[in-house]
Amino acid sequence: MDAVYQLLDSLLNVLTALLDVVMAVVNIVLPWSPLLIWMAFWSLAVNWSRAFDILRKGGFIGVLLMMFVSVLVWGAVAPPIEGSHSLLGLTVSNYAGKFIYVTMLTCIALLCGSAQMSGAFGSLVDFSDEPASDDADAHAHH
Repeated sequence: MDAVYQLLDSLLNVLTALLDVVMAVVNIVLPWSPLLIWMAFWSLAVNWSRAFDILRKGGFIGVLLMMFVSVLVWGAVAPPIEGSHSLLGLTVSNYAGKFIYVTMLTCIALLCGSAQMSGAFGSLVDFSDEPASDDADAHAHH
């Protein structure tokens, strides 16, 4: 009977240790979850073969305007508590810091698109069942 109690105590210790490991991983990953979700969205949910075509035809101007507006709104709505941002040891103003953040997020999104276009995700990203919408066909039916 003593061996059964020792076995149960050992199993309880293993489960406690596993819970500690899971909690440590959650504490490490949780602060980075918004960025991980951002990267997962732009990597797996966007059809970059169509998006790059749109960007090449002038859609980058809309992206630049959205970046500019988001910097202005974010800078006005949420100024830093200290009055400036500290980025890599540099002290930058509110709007310059927001510009750096928005530019970094945009570059990450474009890098995720480049990774998707390179085939790095393999069969995770398959947009072949989407109907092909050709602009010439769409205008011909009007």
